[in-house]
Amino acid sequence: MEYNISNFLSQVYPFYYYGKELKLITGLLFLMTLLFGYFFEPFEVYQPEHKMGYFWITLIHSCTPVFIVFLFLSLKIFPSSKESWTVKKEILLIAFYLLFVGITQFLIRDIIYDNPNNWSLRYFYEEIRNTFLIGILFAFILVPINYHRLNWRNSRNANTFNDSKTNTNISDRNSSYINELEIDSQVILYAKADGNYIELFLNDGDKILKRLTMKNLEEILEPYPNYIKTHRSYIVNVDQIDSVTGNAQGYKLQLKNGSNIVPVSRSMISKFNKKMNS
Repeated sequence: MEYNISNFLSQVYPFYYYGKELKLITGLLFLMTLLFGYFFEPFEVYQPEHKMGYFWITLIHSCTPVFIVFLFLSLKIFPSSKESWTVKKEILLIAFYLLFVGITQFLIRDIIYDNPNNWSLRYFYEEIRNTFLIGILFAFILVPINYHRLNWRNSRNANTFNDSKTNTNISDRNSSYINELEIDSQVILYAKADGNYIELFLNDGDKILKRLTMKNLEEILEPYPNYIKTHRSYIVNVDQIDSVTGNAQGYKLQLKNGSNIVPVSRSMISKFNKKMNS
């Protein structure tokens, strides 16, 4: 049982703490909080202590999660690494975020409620408890939606690449000889970093080991348009891609020799899309 939980927590999880995806999630969170709080009144409401109408109270409570998102962004609390994001890290970040939202809801009680006990431990506990109850409910809704949205988008893009494939290579028709590697540019399927060495996988099934760093290899291959870095440890010859599959984590590239699969990491998807659509 412990092994299964450990495996689950260590699984790679979709990363959306940047750009349009974060804005979309934040907007959905605001609307869900506003509508849910106003129409369902999930917690006890004692109107005589309200300083304003219930709609405005609900609106203020709904703005708090958005405020915390901007606070986290300004303080750079949201993570920047996409590649190592896991279920465990997602759960911990959500819990940390909900704790801050709950504390903020407690701090603004004097603005909303005319209650002499606003600053009591009782209400401190209640605000945090209520925030976690609603937050967990929303997480069960938003997390699967986000996962399936990313999975659908990447799968759709992968199918587009497969449907639009032609016999025209990105590189020149005349194969180029890479002097530094002492090999033809069309012979390489992909390259994989292994410490200070690079493994070059060839289309005849052979493998060559070169003493190079990934940065050195990128510089060598820069003049050749058929090569692109798809992962911190991989560079692939796009002319050797047979098919592309997509999921919430990124793409998987099936190469023409039939046995090799190269990943396209989340941070490289935009660059890969641009290369394949050019």
